[in-house]
Amino acid sequence: MKAIVQTGPRSVETQERQAPSPDADEVLVKVHTAGLCGSDAHAYKYDGGYEWIPIPRIMGHEYSGEVVEVGSDVEEFAEGDKVVEEPIHDCGHCFQCKNGQPNVCQNFSITGMHRDGAYTEYVAVAPEHLHAVPESVPLRHAAITEPTSIAARAVLSQSNATPGDNVLVEGPGPIGVLVAAVADSLGANVVVSGLEQDTKYRLPLLEDMGIETVNVQSDSGIDDYVDSLTDGVGFDVVFDATGHHTGVGTATQHTRKGGQVVVVGIPNDTSEVSLTPVVRGEIEVNTSYGSTWTNFEQALRLMERGDIAVDKILDTSYDTDDPASAFEAFLSSETCKPVFQFDR
Repeated sequence: MKAIVQTGPRSVETQERQAPSPDADEVLVKVHTAGLCGSDAHAYKYDGGYEWIPIPRIMGHEYSGEVVEVGSDVEEFAEGDKVVEEPIHDCGHCFQCKNGQPNVCQNFSITGMHRDGAYTEYVAVAPEHLHAVPESVPLRHAAITEPTSIAARAVLSQSNATPGDNVLVEGPGPIGVLVAAVADSLGANVVVSGLEQDTKYRLPLLEDMGIETVNVQSDSGIDDYVDSLTDGVGFDVVFDATGHHTGVGTATQHTRKGGQVVVVGIPNDTSEVSLTPVVRGEIEVNTSYGSTWTNFEQALRLMERGDIAVDKILDTSYDTDDPASAFEAFLSSETCKPVFQFDR
């Protein structure tokens, strides 16, 4: 079978690998579409904090597919079922898992990082990690269930956002775009901020989705924009999806007194935040990491309802035989959500 394998820092290639055979307690999934996200790009570059990832390995953790073979002990799924995998596997027995917090399991492992992933034609997976895809959701859409579940957790589980709130999303990467889409589905007034490099593809993508944007590196900057949009009050909720060490500090500056900051992006460097105005303004700073079973189901229902403009978000122009071009385009902000299609 065809597989996209990382062979070194900033080095990926398409190889032929032996297709797996499912154990009695597994199913074999034929991969349809697999997405590329920020963590894949960090792993591709072998950024700090990602050096533990084994090389070589098959990459990819967000995907959709069809069950084509079922182990003898499996009763939950049958051949022909459309599925997506929860790629972060929790242990089920640590304190966090028993406390209802499996997304921060002490012993988690991630498909495509701790073990071979889904940038390939077939994967064997235990059924407890799978979700059934609603009939009306195409498999190409379902491929972004995992990042949509992260956005659903940030907005629906970890934030105070409500209809009519003024919401700022910092960073128009895949998670930022999906956070904006989920917040927009709530009826919030959503604005997404980006950099000059984002004006070629990512900010126009959001505008095409009907979401307002601002280039923080433009002549007018963002301060006057925030004042005019919120009557000088500040945003009710700000989501930091930049993954940059300055993102949290900037978020607190644009949040109203009594408002909330939710940090979704993981900074590559130490963040510095002046806490005096945060305390005096009683600004709540919360975080959001990964997702849970419930958030996956929320993501699937949002797509089932048509609340996520998936066809606008997906970029299907990259080929499995030239995977490096997708990674480099992503890192240059020339695309937002490239996907590899293994079953066209």
